[in-house]
Amino acid sequence: MAMRKVRRGDEVIVICGKDKGKRGTVLKVVDEERVVVENVNMAKRHTKGNPMKGEPGGILDKEMPLHISNVAVFNPATGKADRIGFKILDDGRKVRVFKSNGEVVDI
Repeated sequence: MAMRKVRRGDEVIVICGKDKGKRGTVLKVVDEERVVVENVNMAKRHTKGNPMKGEPGGILDKEMPLHISNVAVFNPATGKADRIGFKILDDGRKVRVFKSNGEVVDI
C-alpha cells in the first residue's frame, strides 16, 4: 500500500463545498479518494429502531464521505490549510512534510 497524504486521525480543513472552512478530524479513509470527517457533510438518516440491539429509531445525523480533493491538512504552525509532500530522512524513513514550511507532519 502506498503512503497516503491524508490519514485517519489527521486534523483537516474543508476547502470547498457547503461545509467550506469547517475543521475536523478524519474518522475514516473510505477508499483511495474519499474520507469521512467528523461533524462535516452531515446527512439525515432515517433509521428503524432495533429493540434487540437497543438501537433507537428516528432521524439520526450521520457523516457522509467527502472527496479527498475537498480537504486539506491543517497546519498548526501557520493556522491554515496546507499541502503535503514527502521526504526521505537521513535514517531512511519516508515522512510527510508541510509544503509551506517543510515541517514534518507525523511526530
